[in-house]
Amino acid sequence: MADAVIVVALLLVAAAATAAVAARDPVRQALVLSVLGVVLAVLFTVLQAPDVALSQLAVGSALTPLLLLLAVHKVKRRGRGEGPRR
Repeated sequence: MADAVIVVALLLVAAAATAAVAARDPVRQALVLSVLGVVLAVLFTVLQAPDVALSQLAVGSALTPLLLLLAVHKVKRRGRGEGPRR
């Protein structure tokens, strides 16, 4: 039974990672990366590593996608209103 749960979690990780790579829009990539972080946290919980799972939830599902979204927002805003700098 435990092996089946691990296999399902690994398949979910593979699907989420493939979706993150296949996404073209940077905002969508950040959101799928957040989903990947949650799925990885589930995998770590299944593998009985709750401390790693909590770290993954904090960093991989919340902080990293947030920083990516802020960077994308900053680049889009700068590219819209300003001309080239010298």
